[in-house]
Amino acid sequence: MDKQSIIETKTQLIEYFQDKEKNKKDWMIGTEHEKFIYSLKNFHSVNYKGENGIEQLLLILEKNSGWEGIYENKNIIGLIADNKSSISLEPGGQLELSGAPLKNLHMTCEETGTHLKELRKALQRLDLGMAGFGFHPISARENSNFMPKGRYEIMKKWMPKVGSMGLDMMLRTCTIQVNLDYSSEIDMAKKFKTALTLQPIITALFANSPFYEGKPSNFLSLRTEVWRNTDPSRCGVPTCIFDNNFGYEMWVDYLLNVPMYFIYRDSHYHDVAGSSFNDFLNGKLKNFEGVMPTIKDWEDHMSVAFTDVRLKGYLEMRGADGGPWDRICALPAVWVGLLYNEVALQSSEDLAKKISYNEVIEATISSSKLGLKGKIGKFKIDEIAKEILNIAKFGLQSRQQLNSSGDNETGYLAPLFSMVENKKTLADEMLENYSSIWNKKTEMAFKNQMI
Repeated sequence: MDKQSIIETKTQLIEYFQDKEKNKKDWMIGTEHEKFIYSLKNFHSVNYKGENGIEQLLLILEKNSGWEGIYENKNIIGLIADNKSSISLEPGGQLELSGAPLKNLHMTCEETGTHLKELRKALQRLDLGMAGFGFHPISARENSNFMPKGRYEIMKKWMPKVGSMGLDMMLRTCTIQVNLDYSSEIDMAKKFKTALTLQPIITALFANSPFYEGKPSNFLSLRTEVWRNTDPSRCGVPTCIFDNNFGYEMWVDYLLNVPMYFIYRDSHYHDVAGSSFNDFLNGKLKNFEGVMPTIKDWEDHMSVAFTDVRLKGYLEMRGADGGPWDRICALPAVWVGLLYNEVALQSSEDLAKKISYNEVIEATISSSKLGLKGKIGKFKIDEIAKEILNIAKFGLQSRQQLNSSGDNETGYLAPLFSMVENKKTLADEMLENYSSIWNKKTEMAFKNQMI
């Protein structure tokens, strides 16, 4: 469908997801990862303007790295490459690489390495650093500045109306995500429910945000707790995914009930926060009566549904804290191993069937506080984590995607196996260091986790 195609019926929205089905041989891997950009002088977030600001960083990348700048109101707000990868500017100045669709994890990890090398070179010119955490270890909300993007202005106004930590989500969180394909409605539903059920395990494995404004927060993944307090109408674990009849239509119905933020017309974001996409679909959107949505409007709307797993024409896994290079490679490795092999997917689904909706909700809290020491249903998270890593290893071995040295993709799971063996997340390690060799100086976390 063309992005400017007019949508007149719900059926077209269902067809949108049908049209995105792919044969297994065409399945790809898209990895997204956010980083905090910080001043080497004080470790705080960086303003957009100024000689050492985010604007200058993006301009350097545009000039020297072969990226084409994306502009809004004459402000550079991102970069795009010919291979469909892009760098986007998150609300608090975090930078996100949305990687190109790639065939295997070797290519994913190479892409990540190239990106980080380019970014590191540009940062050095500005006396800036970057680090991967789930939540900024020291910056307060008032020390963080919103980037000049129209959609963020609208979201900024809306967030305090629906949750206590939505602004923190925007300004002070980072994540690693992976986007994966599906072959049919049945395949999509199977992967969606399985991934959503196992998401608390991933949260535990990637827990990397134990600090709040320089002190321990009582969470190993504070980022997860922030999302729990952002906006219940668009976040978390939708009940419909656990319905035995779940499919495209149920997901469309869910999205239609997610309140809108904006529509983009005449090169401008218009505030329609709280409005219904159903009204839009019926030509009754307030102040835009008679205006019908396009495919682009639908894609914009899907981008502001923040469930722990999200369907946007591909399945997006959203439960991991930001982290260092090896974790950026490990996150897609887990999910590809679990979901891209039929035997592994069946084993994953069988495991997920033992866990109820309510247990997933409880486990989300447990994993955010306790990491690998938490529980999911009647199971210990570290035990389930080991089980899903073994399933993922089998799935990756079966793919037989080899690099130039003849290695398959299982090596990317190594840091996670090591972590489960030691029962210590990155967050656990930071808290231990904080109380000992760091002498309670949280700034040391940046030197420890500098990418």
